[in-house]
Amino acid sequence: MVNPNNSPHSTENVSVVDDKNLMTIAQYLKDGQSGHKRSIPPLEQWHPKHCGTMDLKVKANGEWWHEGQLIKRQALIDLFSTVLWKEQNKFYLKTPVEQIEIEVEDEPLFVNQVDQIQIEAKTYLQLTTTTQDIVIVDQEHPIFMRNYSNKDGKDELRPYVHVRFGINALIQRSAFFHLIEMGKLLEDAQGETILSLQSGDFNLQLGT
Repeated sequence: MVNPNNSPHSTENVSVVDDKNLMTIAQYLKDGQSGHKRSIPPLEQWHPKHCGTMDLKVKANGEWWHEGQLIKRQALIDLFSTVLWKEQNKFYLKTPVEQIEIEVEDEPLFVNQVDQIQIEAKTYLQLTTTTQDIVIVDQEHPIFMRNYSNKDGKDELRPYVHVRFGINALIQRSAFFHLIEMGKLLEDAQGETILSLQSGDFNLQLGT
């Protein structure tokens, strides 16, 4: 359990939050939601104390593990995803009363669906995550490519979209193939293939 006398900035005796606290957070979040509608709380308005770390890991393949056990309940993952917070390149679960550090191998959100929608006679790209976040691609939510070092130590170029609070979502392979079908493949001056995407008035050029 967390020792309330420990300084949140101390590097000694890092507190580890136990399973009871994990379920306490889950129950707190359930109680705070109205009806069945999923919503993102105003995390930027909350300033809780840091309460150590939790043995919770989001793997690069999208799996969530707690104390060495795979979390199979999607509803629980969906719930925790609403309070994901990123601060100084570290990831947390954040409530009004506590901020608990977790481990994320790459990014904690994952896009598995891509659609084109019409808004005021303009066509936009809409991305949906496995945890039911809906992101319309624009200047504040751009798609971009970034290198990720896999478990073999090799770099691979991966596509992402910015979602919220500095947190991005990895665009899964099948979803990215749909994006390619919606865009245009061009060739730059160096002979490299470029994916051109249009979302409303926003144009992206992605090196693939």
